[in-house]
Amino acid sequence: FTMNTTNAPQMIEYTSKSLGFTPHDTKWIPRSARIVCTGISPGSKGALRIYELQRDGTKEIFQDLALRPNGIKCTTFGASRIEYQHLAMGEYDGKLTIIDLERCCKPASDDGKENIFDSNQQRGEIFSVRAHNGIVNAIDGIGGNSCSIGAPEIVTGGKDGSIKIWDPRVEYAVITLDPDNSTSARDCWAVAFGDSYNSEERSVLAGFDNGDVKLFDLRTNSMRWETNCKNGVTSVQFDRPDIQMNKIVVTTLESKFRCYDMRTQHSSDGFSFTSERAHRSTVWISKHLPQNRDIFMTGGGNGGFNIYKYHYPKQRVGKHRHDGAPVGVAGTIELLNSRVISTQPIVSFDWSSDREGLCCMSSLDQTLRVFIVTKLEKY
Repeated sequence: FTMNTTNAPQMIEYTSKSLGFTPHDTKWIPRSARIVCTGISPGSKGALRIYELQRDGTKEIFQDLALRPNGIKCTTFGASRIEYQHLAMGEYDGKLTIIDLERCCKPASDDGKENIFDSNQQRGEIFSVRAHNGIVNAIDGIGGNSCSIGAPEIVTGGKDGSIKIWDPRVEYAVITLDPDNSTSARDCWAVAFGDSYNSEERSVLAGFDNGDVKLFDLRTNSMRWETNCKNGVTSVQFDRPDIQMNKIVVTTLESKFRCYDMRTQHSSDGFSFTSERAHRSTVWISKHLPQNRDIFMTGGGNGGFNIYKYHYPKQRVGKHRHDGAPVGVAGTIELLNSRVISTQPIVSFDWSSDREGLCCMSSLDQTLRVFIVTKLEKY
């Protein structure tokens, strides 16, 4: 079909950088114009680069292609206070590590010498623990810059199928959610915090390689809801983590994603949802715009970058056709614009919380890109 994009948001590439390693995650450093990109180097080491956005492009602030002994799969600043730059990382060998970026690296000097570590510092490491048996596939944080309510916590999901909640102040998991049978455990591919609207409530959403999506209530220490999306779940995200559950986006293999209305749960049918097809390949990632929770993007296996708008129905609650109980009513999803920016999958993405429409992403062509998405304020 044809789409009129005359008044639609425009995706403008600001700059791009070749990384020299396979990127797995890209994040804006909170309250700065700096981007940290992590992944795995050709020598199977944990690689990290930091760039600073400038008027004429980007400047490399720091690089180390062997920062960690094993590849870095996922990262988050979610549990770090705004005044600190504590990056939590999930690694290929199953470790959860938190590093202080300010201590970890020194700015490039004027004489052009390479950055070096202080040998007395363990590479800026302030926390490290064996979290999972096998790779840590997914990580999320809360209680820091993203949400000021409740204790700082980190959730990890691993190849061993377990989900663990960590408090950086102690070196053991405060909650462990293990599969019933470890021999048939499914890989946990995605995790996200949400529903943290006061100091007591907090939930974790998890997606698995067999299509399972599970919602755990951390206050009652119980599973609140589970469903199956028929395809492996590549990412999950609440539209905002610091409000009562409103809606979530779940992306999967086979070019599909779902948007669930999380306000009304039916005893048998669960939460209502709407499903869309996108990218004609795996939908690897979805991220909501921080300044407007009804706008979100998806990144595809075809290198596609899509912008969507969620429209609420006139009535969000209806009556179930059989028992008359309240049931949620899903809204509709409008594709605002799309652009193919790479020949390889977009595997990580991050919106800037300070500048609406400013975003960074990395793809498997080993390239970091910074984009500006215009006209978002009109939606």
